[in-house]
Amino acid sequence: MTETVETQEFQSETRQILKLVIHSLYSNKEIFLRELISNASDACEKLRFEALSKPELLGGDTPSVELVADAAAGTLSIKDNGIGMAREEVVENLGTIARSGTKKFFQSLSGDSAKDSQLIGQFGVGFYSAFIVAERVTVLSKKTGCEAVRWDSDGEGSFQVQPHHKADRGTEVILHLRAEDREFLDSERLTGLVHKYSDHLALPIHLVKEGKSELINQAKAFWTRPKSELSDADYQAFYKHLSHDWDDALAWAHHKVEGNLEYTSLLYIPKRAPFDLFNRDEQNGVQLYVKRVFIMDKAAELLPPWLRFVRGLVDSADLPLNVSRELLQGNRVVDKIRAALVKRSLDLLDDLAANKPEQYAEFWTSFGAVLKEGVIEDEGQRERVAKLLRFASSAHPDGQTVTLADYVSRMKPEQKSIYYVTADSLTAARNSPHLEGFVAKGYEVLLLSDRIDEWVSSHLREFEGKKLDSVARAAKDIESAIETPEKAANESAYKETLERLKQALAGRISDARLSSRLTESPACLVADEYGLSLRMARMMKAAGQAMPFGGQPVFEINASHPLVARLKDTTDAAAFADLAGLLHDQAVLAEGGQLDDPASFVKRLNKLILDGLGEQPRILIG
Repeated sequence: MTETVETQEFQSETRQILKLVIHSLYSNKEIFLRELISNASDACEKLRFEALSKPELLGGDTPSVELVADAAAGTLSIKDNGIGMAREEVVENLGTIARSGTKKFFQSLSGDSAKDSQLIGQFGVGFYSAFIVAERVTVLSKKTGCEAVRWDSDGEGSFQVQPHHKADRGTEVILHLRAEDREFLDSERLTGLVHKYSDHLALPIHLVKEGKSELINQAKAFWTRPKSELSDADYQAFYKHLSHDWDDALAWAHHKVEGNLEYTSLLYIPKRAPFDLFNRDEQNGVQLYVKRVFIMDKAAELLPPWLRFVRGLVDSADLPLNVSRELLQGNRVVDKIRAALVKRSLDLLDDLAANKPEQYAEFWTSFGAVLKEGVIEDEGQRERVAKLLRFASSAHPDGQTVTLADYVSRMKPEQKSIYYVTADSLTAARNSPHLEGFVAKGYEVLLLSDRIDEWVSSHLREFEGKKLDSVARAAKDIESAIETPEKAANESAYKETLERLKQALAGRISDARLSSRLTESPACLVADEYGLSLRMARMMKAAGQAMPFGGQPVFEINASHPLVARLKDTTDAAAFADLAGLLHDQAVLAEGGQLDDPASFVKRLNKLILDGLGEQPRILIG
């Protein structure tokens, strides 16, 4: 019988976008193998469903996929023993981009069949990824009861269809590889790609080369196995395979969700932070699988940035993907899964904090600064994240951290606020002059030294009904908690001195006051009640940002300090200015700031020493 070769043009919409699909849709050449294996898997799943009502279709075959690499011919074949295609299906499915036979088949299912299906490709473009590496593609296919068919194309605008002598059921896609893409004939390369993208498909994938066949995938997804069959050692081994981490995970959660939305999630909390943890431009997230086929390594849409330390995967057939399967399209399904993953991540941390405090301390050391971002970015989870925060405290000089709940439980009966101080380092915070009056009164102060703490404190305004107040702010309710009778008695005696200070330090301070918060240091700078903290102001200045309020700090002096008493008694204007400037610069340094003119500070200090203020120079550094 003479075989008739029929040449057809791709449909007009296909011709217009075929080059875009081949050259722009996929970001990585190797994706073609994932797509073609996925299509082969779909064909096997279709056969399985058809065989439910027609068992004779399946016969004694086990659904499987074969990769055949022929170095001499320069071809790579992807073969399956699935449902196969009749001639009209080949023309319809391969001749029109985005007309997916899989999607059409899926839409024909209902009830349990639709729920149980393992179909992957619902977008009809994965096949065309073959042209990324192939100069020509041949498809041989046979459906039970139909004549076999051959399809050929170079992807430029037309394809040929003709009968074929293929005897066995299924489809074979033959890629005639370009010379520069012959790397995909290498056994190790192919095995590595199958491990990466299709290791957990529930059907065997064999690599055939030089007549030898080798199973190269696990053929069973770890996360689909019942939890009762899995040991802690199994979970730890899979974590290391998944994350390439040599440390064990601190905790994990394995959930299978059934119902209107079906998916499986496996989340891990690592012990050790990666080097790029604080690079927010680096994409992070859990791995995404669709029906056990790897789709992307870092599905950022499934977890917020403040949980970017979480490792794991999600496997679902319900997630909407764009046509290249490389980006999620946000909708309610994504939102529901994201919300569930956030909850499970926080459940893991709650359990770790409550039952394994030593391990939680390890977690906090590695990831605490990242978790704090949740207070800023997620108002809905702010209260829950706040309970997981840990802070150094003036009550624990040994460095032990405390929770906000711990702090509240120890508050004095008359205490209305949770007090904190921010600084550039823990040592600077612990030695801050702002703490002196509060510690003297027996009030505990939280010591915040992470850079993000400035933003955390501006968003976390209260906890369990208690306000969070900075001890470095000039607010009446803060000062009233540490007000002393001595301060009131000194108000009139220092009235003139304070006026002279305002003049001497004009342009550098907004006001000068007597302090209740100082017991040892001679002076300090505090932020205006409604202004930015001094540390935040410094950070914004360093970043080149204009100050939104432009306010100067308040200068507070300690009337009981010998230097301040000397300042009050100094009648010479020049000497007063020098000593005022010295006290101000000392306060800037104690605050953690930098002097605008360090050389002038040194000259002023030396001059005052030589002028007789150096009898006990140690007090000059207060």
